Amino acid sequence: MRGAVFVAVAAAVGNLLQGWDNSVIAGSVHYIKKEFELESQPTFEGLIVATSLIGATFITTFSGPASDWLGRRTMLIISSALFFISGLVMLLSPNVYVLLFARLLDGFGTGLAVTLVPAYISEIAPPDIRGTLNTLPQFTGSGGMFLSYCMVFGMSLMDSPSWRLMLGVVSIPSLVYFSLAVFYLPESPRWLVSKGRILEAKQVLQRLNGREDVSGELTLLVEGLSTGRETTLEEYIISPTNLLANNQATTEEKDQMRLYGPEESLSYIAKPVTGQSLTSHHGSAANQSIPLMDPLVTLFGSVHEKLSERGSKGSMHYPNLGSILNAGEYHNKNDHWDMESQTDGEDHESETPRVYCDDTLRSPLISRQATSMDKDVSTPRSGGSVLGVRCNTILMQGNIEVAEAGNGSSMDIGGGWQLAYKYSERVGEDGKKEGGYQRVYLHQESGLGSQPASVVSIGVRQESELIQAAGLVSQPAVSAKDPTRLCAVGPEMVPTSEAAVKGPKWGDLLEPGVKHALIVGIGLQILQQVAGINGVLYYTPQVYEQAGVAVLLSNIGMNSTSASLFLSSITTFLMLPCIATSMWLMDKAGRRSLLLSTIPILILSLALLVFVNIVNLGSILNAAISTDSVVVYLCCFVMAFGVIPNILCAEIFPTRVRSLCIAICALTFWIGDIIITYSFPVMLSSIGFAGVFGIYVAGCIIAWFFVYLKVPETKGMPLEVISDFFAAGVKQAADASN
Repeated sequence: MRGAVFVAVAAAVGNLLQGWDNSVIAGSVHYIKKEFELESQPTFEGLIVATSLIGATFITTFSGPASDWLGRRTMLIISSALFFISGLVMLLSPNVYVLLFARLLDGFGTGLAVTLVPAYISEIAPPDIRGTLNTLPQFTGSGGMFLSYCMVFGMSLMDSPSWRLMLGVVSIPSLVYFSLAVFYLPESPRWLVSKGRILEAKQVLQRLNGREDVSGELTLLVEGLSTGRETTLEEYIISPTNLLANNQATTEEKDQMRLYGPEESLSYIAKPVTGQSLTSHHGSAANQSIPLMDPLVTLFGSVHEKLSERGSKGSMHYPNLGSILNAGEYHNKNDHWDMESQTDGEDHESETPRVYCDDTLRSPLISRQATSMDKDVSTPRSGGSVLGVRCNTILMQGNIEVAEAGNGSSMDIGGGWQLAYKYSERVGEDGKKEGGYQRVYLHQESGLGSQPASVVSIGVRQESELIQAAGLVSQPAVSAKDPTRLCAVGPEMVPTSEAAVKGPKWGDLLEPGVKHALIVGIGLQILQQVAGINGVLYYTPQVYEQAGVAVLLSNIGMNSTSASLFLSSITTFLMLPCIATSMWLMDKAGRRSLLLSTIPILILSLALLVFVNIVNLGSILNAAISTDSVVVYLCCFVMAFGVIPNILCAEIFPTRVRSLCIAICALTFWIGDIIITYSFPVMLSSIGFAGVFGIYVAGCIIAWFFVYLKVPETKGMPLEVISDFFAAGVKQAADASN
């Protein structure tokens, strides 16, 4: 995972520039006002600060479609170039109008960085450390604020501080960011797959994962293009075939999935459990123990409860579940297939068998139900490479064996999830049988044998060994109709790729799963602003003044401006260890748990600020309580509510609409930021500090209930599985209500 970590760190430099800009303008605006004599022109003073915010809001509107068209990496390069150019223009600004133009360019760069860096990191990060890596932008942003305050504080001690130099220094780190974006950052593999550039995506995955075999990840990315279609939840008991034969249940053979191994005698049966679903042990949409609880929260929670019961390392492992597609003498190791080089008119059912996969690309295990196709398909030979003698019929070899927990496999897609396919039939409207493949995301729930679940593997050939697994079943991105053409990445992907190139449609946002995810994302962004972070930051200098800290610093020779900058740098420094703690907990405790545990602390801190503004406990005690409350609030906010909304928004949307949905959520954030920031002085003058912070207390209470009832836990889950869960959860809720 080292490659993914280094790439995420490099990408997060963009947020360092955003944090740097936020702080440096706050420290330099005092000197700008003096040079341009703006003390009597508050409009220009406000515009100097607000122009960047306006630019960020404007560019966010176009960032989603643009990143789908040009790519994530290209947009990050543009962001770094905007930071660099704006820094040079600010350094050379002859008047306030040129400065405003530079601030607008800076806002464009800020908007792109804030919107796209979390999305980019989510798309390149392994599921097990995605939360940690996506906390990096918050850490680098606060680090940029701290470094900027330190620089401005040091320059404020000079006889004649230069605000141009303060603002122009950003060109240096932005040049570093530009170099990293151009020469080091790879393109998002999910974006490459959506454009049909499969071999490029494979090379990026190999670099990020540090290994040659990335077939599982690559197949998952391909499947992500069709996330959420007809998703259903099933529960299976997996056992060796001979065990099932000796103890046959009432389940009909056609309802069973057969998992083939490399040997003729090695196969397993996945038998659906009648009346069971993933949430059957923890409640379902039809039987909620908590009123108003979103079924989706229960659905996600059931997965993590199962995971915690057996330990995070106790997932079901198929060590070589999707091993190399073995076409024997027909497979040409020099043939590399890429979508850009394929034509629609190619005859894929020619007399000569052909496999359109490159030499190291593996396909997932085919889990085939007993169907009418059996007359055309023979039992696998020893070696399991061919399902039948027909030249256009294939079997994905599955070398199933015992593995230690934690070992990787070709179809292990992270978080204890495995990817497989099954063939099923149904009777169509015309009365004819219709067959096709479905993808199945399998997740082990428990081991039913004598051994602990943490060491259970379906390769253990003991008659007492049973495995309980949950299945998330939906339509695949590859051909669902013709099993003879099934290949993880092959000719059947061409129509999907062409549809993806056209980009998302606004109608896609109305799909039930996407619409539900948008409600969660937009709700979090709104409540993040209502929680009062901008008001607390506005109030912080007054708190320090009340505490007498500013007076103490002035007594040792600091002027009021330097003292304010020094205190701001101390405050941002205190945030850094809190964010580091959040990075450590993000993939352990989870996003939802962190929010639910830190929001009550925010409520208490704000309530104390309301209390000391109403009740006079003495100047010293009031100042001490106010100072402690502000520091605790800021530290807890950056641990969870400051970063998790962006993380979740980068995780919960399908690949085809991810950029568009993130742009909508980011636009909500910027609009909320503008409203809260500019309504604060008005509210302060009308209802006072106690009234304003009382509203923030109410906002935090609403936020806690929203998180508890509506926000699911997504830690450790592949992005494509999360999207399918949203679709399945909405379908389950609709079925229950009907």
